[in-house]
Amino acid sequence: MMNEQQYQECINACMECANTCDYCASACLNEANVANLRNCIRLDLECAAICRTAAEVMSLNGRFSEQICNLCAEVCHACADECQRHAEMGMEHCRECAEMCRKCAAACEEMAHHAVR
Repeated sequence: MMNEQQYQECINACMECANTCDYCASACLNEANVANLRNCIRLDLECAAICRTAAEVMSLNGRFSEQICNLCAEVCHACADECQRHAEMGMEHCRECAEMCRKCAAACEEMAHHAVR
């Protein structure tokens, strides 16, 4: 069973991830070959949106928190995988984003696993 501290940690991880994804998308737009980063930017924006949604639903103690956190974790993993590819080519903002997305995915998986039913 989740305690309030763990719940808050997940909300915080989601908000931090959303901000990191926004930053990554913005930084990608400033890269020389933006066309190669379309999928990364799209996933960054999608991940930021689901992270904010998950945080908001959890803050409401919403009855769909578990399902949204599971989906959030899935999107975070996809975003992390995409960003990791660009991180391996030296894009520091993508490395930071991949790391934060993995951290958020873990927090969401933990929350969904221990959610009060």
